[in-house]
Amino acid sequence: MNTANPREFQPHSDARVLEATKPSSDYIDIPESEPLHLDCRQLLAPFRIAYKTYGTLNAAKSNAILVCHALTGDQYVASEHPVTRKPGWWETMVGPGKPIDTDRFFVICPNILGGCMGSTGPASPNPKTGKPWGLDFPVITIGDMVDAQVRLIDHLGIDQLFCVTGGSMGGMQVLQWASRYPERVFSAVPVATAAWHSSQNIAFHEVGRQAVMADPDWCEGRYHELGKTPRNGLAVARMAAHITYLSEEALHRKFGRSLQDLAAKSFSFNADFQVESYLRHQGSTFVDRFDANSYLYITRAMDYFDLAAEHGDVLANAFRGTRTRFCVVSFTSDWLYPTRESREIVHALNAVAANVSFVEIESDKGHDAFLLDEPELFATIRGFLNAAAERRGLKPAQDGR
Repeated sequence: MNTANPREFQPHSDARVLEATKPSSDYIDIPESEPLHLDCRQLLAPFRIAYKTYGTLNAAKSNAILVCHALTGDQYVASEHPVTRKPGWWETMVGPGKPIDTDRFFVICPNILGGCMGSTGPASPNPKTGKPWGLDFPVITIGDMVDAQVRLIDHLGIDQLFCVTGGSMGGMQVLQWASRYPERVFSAVPVATAAWHSSQNIAFHEVGRQAVMADPDWCEGRYHELGKTPRNGLAVARMAAHITYLSEEALHRKFGRSLQDLAAKSFSFNADFQVESYLRHQGSTFVDRFDANSYLYITRAMDYFDLAAEHGDVLANAFRGTRTRFCVVSFTSDWLYPTRESREIVHALNAVAANVSFVEIESDKGHDAFLLDEPELFATIRGFLNAAAERRGLKPAQDGR
């Protein structure tokens, strides 16, 4: 750490920190003169939003689809991740000829405010000190994330998005967009999500946050300054969360009670079972691409999400007068955001006579089904977008897609 001049602080060599300060994707910088008014009643300025785009924006700027990522996602929805070198997190859905067809649509995927892949977050430099924000970063909400995305869409000169879509926390952003900026959303596809975070989900998040904060290398959130990383705590948080993304059926089918490279039990606390080894791998690889403080801030934003509370505790009021076309999607084995929570969204939309369709997809893959090879999901989104595009007057799909 350079103590001579705080503005000359150089973050410890870490790919996540480098992405937070010098993103490898496109980005916009919002100046200090245009602060973001946060729900916590603080102002944030300047700030940066990093993003990726795919496809071509048409002359009328009427074919733009905003894809909102989930808790541990980022802007690399359909391209190689610069840290892990793995394919984009939704390459099954987004790309040429795919349900979200980049030969037809202009896809925008921003890294959320509070993230760690280029958008301003706790790993970014605090302009007042030159050091990483750490816990001095203001607590943010899903609404703040969406308000920051509006600045990006304004920068791109797009008055109305053809569609906003995303799963899990991405679906929360979809609902916030459709509620707060209805005139700017022609269609919306919230997938595997809810209009508020349940007490069970808040509880799981608290376990994860406590695991991070209990790691001695967390250092009260100042670990970047000290050249440390709370790897163990963040890995445990990821392991606990990852269990919630799967179903019992999926875990049993994948692992059962099989031992990991052993002929017999070791009678130790090593990873005897394949499922243990799998979770440890998920935890260890996660810490290489994600920032621990971002995990704290983003999970807290999800916990605070309650769209009904913003509208007199009546969810229907969030969508009153909307002209947005909705397609709500859930999965039968998703116990993190069960179908009953999607039905509550649909009932609220029906109460205000909104244009809404609802599909519950039979799947034993749990919450993560929205990221996996689910033909019915692909057909649902392709069909909905085709119908909405026809209504919007966009060019027809090619080859009968």
